[in-house]
Amino acid sequence: MSQRFDAVVVGAGQAGPALAERLGKSGRKVAVIERKLVGGTCVNTGCIPTKAMVASAYVAQLGRRSESYGVSTGEVGVDMEAIWKRTQGISGHSRSNVEKWLAGMPNVSLLRGHAAFESSRTLRVGDTLIEGGEIFLNVGGRAVIPDFPGIDSVPYLTNTGILELRELPRHLVIVGGSYIGLEFGQMFRRFGAEVSIVERSDRLLPKEDPDVSAAVVDILQREGIGLHLAAECIELHGKAGDISITAKCASPRMEVHGTHVLLAVGRRPNTDALGLDKAGVAINEHGYITVDDQCRTNVEGIWALGECNGRGAFTHTAYNDYEIVAANLLDGEPRRISDRILAYALFIDPPLGRIGLTEREALNQGHDVRVGVRPMSRVGRAIERGETQGFMKVVVDGRSEQLLGAAILGVNGDEAIHSLLDVMYAKARYQTVTHAVHIHPTVAELLPTVLQGLGTVK
Repeated sequence: MSQRFDAVVVGAGQAGPALAERLGKSGRKVAVIERKLVGGTCVNTGCIPTKAMVASAYVAQLGRRSESYGVSTGEVGVDMEAIWKRTQGISGHSRSNVEKWLAGMPNVSLLRGHAAFESSRTLRVGDTLIEGGEIFLNVGGRAVIPDFPGIDSVPYLTNTGILELRELPRHLVIVGGSYIGLEFGQMFRRFGAEVSIVERSDRLLPKEDPDVSAAVVDILQREGIGLHLAAECIELHGKAGDISITAKCASPRMEVHGTHVLLAVGRRPNTDALGLDKAGVAINEHGYITVDDQCRTNVEGIWALGECNGRGAFTHTAYNDYEIVAANLLDGEPRRISDRILAYALFIDPPLGRIGLTEREALNQGHDVRVGVRPMSRVGRAIERGETQGFMKVVVDGRSEQLLGAAILGVNGDEAIHSLLDVMYAKARYQTVTHAVHIHPTVAELLPTVLQGLGTVK
């Protein structure tokens, strides 16, 4: 059996459905192929369920602090079954909305099953051959399972499995001190578990400036999270409920015991079972599909969007890939990946909003670096809310007077950062912000003040 479509979208993650809708409205006959859950990582095992759990953890922590606001709530109790049901309900509702959206699209058919290339224009889904004039790959990624000794005999969790827990771990050990690990670490600590984080680098968040990393460490340690850094040569030992993580090359030798272990050491693309070799599609040494500035692969008529192309690991960059493809293919607008400014957030509490270059990166690139910093303890909104941890930091080029980057680690930092991001996209001088009149009392109102206090970095 075979079917012919003008366009085939493989994967119904963040970029896939939006692109399918545009292609269908252009008059193309479109197939969307999904092997598992519509909505991809974000809807099912990423942003939406994890941030729902972060919200539950925030409420638990706020309840413990309520007396500092003059409010008595009694002893805080955490019901993991109820948290699980709430999280699954939010995620399921979002997935259902995407399914309904796809079902209502003109000229678009949703096909279920695993797709693999048989040639550059044909894909096999079960017993059916699908022929596509244009093929768009939006297959996402999954957690890396490292080749640690003991990995085959010791039970472990990934970002997917940990969402299924309905009972609180007594002691959760997390291997990996970056974004996924830190978010789950603080979350489960606030639920009441003992938490230890094991990181091979000598500091958390090694890609951030040292002052940002140090401030995050302070936040986590104040909540009683154990940190074990410079953990090289990791091995797993034990059984369910009694697990140990050993770092043989650490000095001194490191060993951490717990009841559950979460592996959060990175992501890998879902490209290994696509049959890309049969289509002649090039990948790099890590399995990411090689694309140009418009998400085009080396094979004419095949594009790759989202996490699988290695050009962005976030929901917002995947959606932007869709916008870039649609703009070039359908609108005659030459949008490019290279026009995108790096922007992301770490959703611990308080959150870290990050855009552009770090101070260290700016110095390494030869910029005339000027930096402005203000602690959140001098921000009225933070003081009023009793949440004064963290700081604001902006990085400016003294010659061009343009913003190079910023970090806001503090209450509402993930939202306030966008006012600076928009100025960067406009390529405006930083004085655009210093001359602006912001609303009081907010976090963003202090951004002009931070920029007015720039100092030279040597």
